[in-house]
Amino acid sequence: MRVYFDNAATAPMEEEVIMAMTTTMREVYGNPSASHSLGRAAKGVIENCRKQVAGFINAKASEIYFTSGGTEADNMAVRCAVKDLGVKTIITSPIEHKAVLETAKELEKQGSVKCLMVDLNPDGSVNLLHLDDLATANPGSLISLMHANNEIGTLNDLEKIGIISKSHKCLFHSDTVQTMGHLNIDVKTFGIDFLSCSAHKFNGPKGTGFLFMANHLKIHAIITGGGQERNTRAGTENIYGIVGLAKAMEIANRNMADDHAKIQFLKNYLIEQVQKNISDISFNGNIIPEKSLYTVLSVSIPPNDLNEMLLFMLDLEGVCVSGGSACNSGAAKGSHVLEALKVPDDRVALRFSFNKTNTTKEIDYAVGKLRQILQNSLAV
Repeated sequence: MRVYFDNAATAPMEEEVIMAMTTTMREVYGNPSASHSLGRAAKGVIENCRKQVAGFINAKASEIYFTSGGTEADNMAVRCAVKDLGVKTIITSPIEHKAVLETAKELEKQGSVKCLMVDLNPDGSVNLLHLDDLATANPGSLISLMHANNEIGTLNDLEKIGIISKSHKCLFHSDTVQTMGHLNIDVKTFGIDFLSCSAHKFNGPKGTGFLFMANHLKIHAIITGGGQERNTRAGTENIYGIVGLAKAMEIANRNMADDHAKIQFLKNYLIEQVQKNISDISFNGNIIPEKSLYTVLSVSIPPNDLNEMLLFMLDLEGVCVSGGSACNSGAAKGSHVLEALKVPDDRVALRFSFNKTNTTKEIDYAVGKLRQILQNSLAV
């Protein structure tokens, strides 16, 4: 048996998405920049997708810029805010995705910007009082804070962050890669200036995402050599990926309430089962439903002799989970998220991330295999 609990790294594509993409591959093969009828047809498909995507987040079509994914979108937001919009200070957190953190630190090293880290609450959420203090002392900054952390699932209150941002004339960027398609997102209610998305996190294709950028912001191209994406990102558009992204968003929003209820049940069930079957278990981040993303659970395993081999041994038993962020896979250094939260380094973290296709039977199997593996080194 093989069970897949690594959907926060990438989720399997919906059959409807695959069908929409393959139909487009067969029928819409013109270059969207061409002036003939086949080119115009391809351009029309892209613009219809742009309008559809914008509607799901209460944006205008002119505010959606298609990218290769969340990492590129994060880079566009952070780099262009500094290069084109006069930002001299970036306020972020030590547990952001590395697409934000490493970009901000690189710009600071170059002398282009000052980078400030906001304090975190014990569950990994942003300390809003400290954020307000930083924004008060540094008006006009870029505040870049994710909606839900990709390793621990703790949610930030984007509406309150947006209020703080606007009250101090700051720009607000949020990486919503983990929450898009899983939670309702309204860029106007949240006061967001930039937003990042990646399709493969909600059953769409890899290699496709978008940046939302509010219309009042004007940036120069980060990739040059063509006039695509309204002169902000040169290169022939990935029309098949864009169609897949739009279809995946349509499906996710169509079924969001039912999927939320089902997956939250699975998450609660896993919490109960690991607590029942493994001693000294704990969880990283917040697990209260209202304060955590229902698709992610970070389980803290007590110290044991198998820590370094645990992921490998679970994989041999057919259980696919992550040891934190998928972007850390194979890295020598451990998770920067768990380090920032001061999680003891002798406790390994297993990130279980869920999809609507998962079942309680799969959870029973995974917990049973985990218990079996730990029996050699733990009293469970």
